[in-house]
Amino acid sequence: MLYTGRALKRLRLLRGIKQSHVAELLGVTQATVSRWETGVLIPAEDQQAALEHLFAREDSTADAAIKRLVETSTARVHLICDHSHRLLAASPARRAEWRRDMLGTPMFRYASDDIQHAEATLQDLGWHEGETTSLVVETGPNGRYDVPIVAGRVLWERIPLADGAMGRLVTTLT
Repeated sequence: MLYTGRALKRLRLLRGIKQSHVAELLGVTQATVSRWETGVLIPAEDQQAALEHLFAREDSTADAAIKRLVETSTARVHLICDHSHRLLAASPARRAEWRRDMLGTPMFRYASDDIQHAEATLQDLGWHEGETTSLVVETGPNGRYDVPIVAGRVLWERIPLADGAMGRLVTTLT
């Protein structure tokens, strides 16, 4: 996932990590982290991977009920971390579409162009501020065999998780 500066700052503050500590962990200067957060610089691909690993969170026991509901649903649905896009849970119908185990994997790399475009509009819609909490997204195919996405519509619903982070429930409508 390509973190926007604002998302990177939000995740860092949510985890209570100082810029200098992020810099130390990633082998960059504090000024570089500051430039990432203000959008002056974009982290390189290896730095993005390191950021994904740094901000990945473990499941909370308080979220066990929502995970169980997703994992036993008959709908084609999955739950991701709204910031890292890491897969938290998936229904059997959704898992059957994928040719590999995806739990814990950041999903954004599999997004179709339409999904990437919709993701880019979330800031303007006030998604991260809670002004918009659900959105129907038209999806085009992603052309992948391992984690295919077909043309259709999905419902994105933003839900709070027990640790203060936000989740995104993704349900296929068509």
